[in-house]
Amino acid sequence: MRKKRDVREPELSESERLLFGGPLRYDTGWNSHSDARLQLSFRAMVRQLPALLALSFRLAWQADRKAARVVLGAEAGRGLAQAVSLLAVNSVLGRLMGGGTIEERLRGATPALAAMACVMLVSALLRAASTYATGRLEPKVERVATERYLERAAAVELAAIEDHAFHKLLDTAQYGATSARRMIAYATRVMNGAISLVAAAGVLTVLHPALLPLLVTMTLPSAWSALTVARRRYESFHTWVQHARAGHLLSGLLTEPESAPEIRLHGVGPFLLHHYRAMSEVAEAEQARLARLAARTGLIAASWTGIATVATYATLGGLLLAGAMALSVAGTAVIAIRSGSSSLDSLVLELNQLHQEALFVGDLQRLYVEAEKRAIPVGGQELPEDPREIRFENVTFSYPGESARPALDDITLALPLGRIVALVGENGSGKTTLVKLLSGLYTPDRGRILWDGVDAAGADRRLLAERIAMVAQDFKRWPFTAKVNVAVGRSGAPLTEERLADAVAEAGAQEVVADLPRGLDTLLARHFSGGHELSGGQWQRLGIARAAYRRGRILIVDEPTAALDARAELEVFEKIRALAGTGQTVVLITHRLASVRHADLVHVLEQGRLVESGTPEELLATGGVYAELYSLQADQFTAPKAS
Repeated sequence: MRKKRDVREPELSESERLLFGGPLRYDTGWNSHSDARLQLSFRAMVRQLPALLALSFRLAWQADRKAARVVLGAEAGRGLAQAVSLLAVNSVLGRLMGGGTIEERLRGATPALAAMACVMLVSALLRAASTYATGRLEPKVERVATERYLERAAAVELAAIEDHAFHKLLDTAQYGATSARRMIAYATRVMNGAISLVAAAGVLTVLHPALLPLLVTMTLPSAWSALTVARRRYESFHTWVQHARAGHLLSGLLTEPESAPEIRLHGVGPFLLHHYRAMSEVAEAEQARLARLAARTGLIAASWTGIATVATYATLGGLLLAGAMALSVAGTAVIAIRSGSSSLDSLVLELNQLHQEALFVGDLQRLYVEAEKRAIPVGGQELPEDPREIRFENVTFSYPGESARPALDDITLALPLGRIVALVGENGSGKTTLVKLLSGLYTPDRGRILWDGVDAAGADRRLLAERIAMVAQDFKRWPFTAKVNVAVGRSGAPLTEERLADAVAEAGAQEVVADLPRGLDTLLARHFSGGHELSGGQWQRLGIARAAYRRGRILIVDEPTAALDARAELEVFEKIRALAGTGQTVVLITHRLASVRHADLVHVLEQGRLVESGTPEELLATGGVYAELYSLQADQFTAPKAS
């Protein structure tokens, strides 16, 4: 029967119900560790100690081998120094409490005192070396772990990023890098505590075999207390972490620039502040509960420790009275017991922390494995150097986790290269999905995409991407300079002023750049000092310049004029026609059918299926879906105003 856990489910506050639709839970890697949470016992953690230390050492070894050797050697040396120090103390006490004059006893104790001083000096030097090496290791371990996390996250298929289960693993694993960093410090302290405990236990065993059980008896209550409090906090954090994040979200909404206008215009500030206070008060109640339980547990542990301490010193007194132990040995035993007790307390606390951090590092390692399975394939067949057309043959594609109709259903169509090809259809018809398949961002569930007979599924994805330039409807507005926002279109190419100028000119973005305070060197991030913000139309110009800078053979433009005025729209389409005139292929997605009249070929999609293909004139003449949509838009300009 499962033992009842001393953690309660969070009470549902009215703020949670109103703002977030129900109780907040954080369903990430913590849930996969439910068994681990129930095994935070001293026996379980001691059993896992070698594996945890080995994991920490592997991380340190990968980051900086020299520093890892220094930490390992310094901590082993400190433990040995402690054992020597305790033996030296015993020798000093024996000399001082022996027979002879004070001068003779001091003279006899001098070598041991000198040895103690040397040991203390060596221990201090070793501690300094360990501190320095650990300080070097921690940021390197975090950097290496973060780099591997980001490298693998950036190399997976787009479908993996959009998959809920994989993205949940990404969310969890992001804590692994900082946990890996903290593991180094915890592992160092665990190693030091373990070596110090072994040293103290060894000395006690040498002094008298009965003293070792007394050490354990004194320290067990505090160990139980530390583990119990840590387990409660761990489980509470699991339960309440999303609640805490929601509180941070509310505070961020009160200060972020994006929400500032509406907060002031609609008076949303007091509303958000009220719910922030309400959610904080609920979280504070949970902290008060933990504090109350911790106080009770600590009091019980202190009582048992007091009883054990009285029993320990009573035993020492009995040994002295019985003549079974010399007074000097008893003094050394007291010091060793106090040292060993402190080491065991520290060991339990640090081992508990090490165990918790290792759970997140485990998530990070699981991400490495899963990302490797979902990585974009490297290498493959070469595509034709100068293909005549790209052909979709019976292509079907569904987004992961969606059970509704496919986004594309048995599509067969041709895209002749060197022409303007328009994709037309209502929202949700599959236009954007089709160009993502064309770009290699997705692979079909069924069917083939052929480049003059070469199946793109087996092609080198890197070389395929090299041929594509895209201006997506929701393209990324990078918080960097205008220059970088253009040049990121081909980040691997040398950044030249000539190429930048040509790209800006092709996009008709000269006026946008001229109006910037520092031209292309202007930072486009208003929340940074000296940052500048662009309008939607200005950003769209830079997005087109980015595609021009890339110089891909196939230019995909998804609603390129959505944020432009009528005059700017005409200019952009003139630029697009000019590109097609130079032999570049343009795949155009737009809702404005008047802009499609210069296309060489139009494909009309409806609910994921191809319903019409032809020139604009042919489609208007047949009176199908294209003609219907065209008439609806034209009627908006010709219909008389209602009286």
